[in-house]
Amino acid sequence: MHASIAGKEILKGINLQIGAGETHAIMGPNGAGKSTLSAVLTGNPAYTVTEGEVIFRGKDLLQMSPEVRAREGLFLSFQYPVEIPGVSMTNFMRTAVNAKREHQGLQPLSAGEFLKLMRAKRALVELDNKLASRSVNEGFSGGEKKRNEIFQMAMLEPCLSILDETDSGLDIDALRIVAEGVNKLHTADNATIVITHYQRLLDYIVPDYVHILADGQIVRTGGKELALELEQTGYAGLAEHPNTSANMVGTAQ
Repeated sequence: MHASIAGKEILKGINLQIGAGETHAIMGPNGAGKSTLSAVLTGNPAYTVTEGEVIFRGKDLLQMSPEVRAREGLFLSFQYPVEIPGVSMTNFMRTAVNAKREHQGLQPLSAGEFLKLMRAKRALVELDNKLASRSVNEGFSGGEKKRNEIFQMAMLEPCLSILDETDSGLDIDALRIVAEGVNKLHTADNATIVITHYQRLLDYIVPDYVHILADGQIVRTGGKELALELEQTGYAGLAEHPNTSANMVGTAQ
């Protein structure tokens, strides 16, 4: 897959396949195209796919609007979650959950059913009740915003979750709590893409595969040990020994 923004090519041939139950880490220097990949997959209109395709659970992802992609089971945890003043978390999540259920041909949850689900998921990711009752991310610390993102992930139960530098700005305690939430939500039927600069997150969310992205292409693929190697050699050293063992972007089949 190739993609560009404002006429400048950023992704220059991404080939990747992700299966059900798998966790893939994508690492690389600034400007490599990591966040561009997440933006393209989730339908950011600023980016144009110029070549290639993305098959998501047997369907052409690129033909879907962003909201349909979300209803089909795609989730993005933002690097910098936005605040939405005046919109309560309860109303925000109930609207999102019921929109997905409608897309699946299911009846909307009643108020009682929804609140029961919200309590269970809030406890799963250790989200304080006071945060859940406030406006979306308004006045939250960086760690609270990231934990709130994982709470939303828990509520929506996506097939493919993309965590775009979720560890950015987190102290060690917040990182542990967020990572534990991600691990609790992992099943044999869903998949996760973890985008990160640092190996430390992978001590908590252990990937099945690590991909090194450089200049818009995957230049190395390996197991968790590749992230440890990266700590020693840096990106420049790894790029000198490329491989092409990965193939195309998809998710749980």
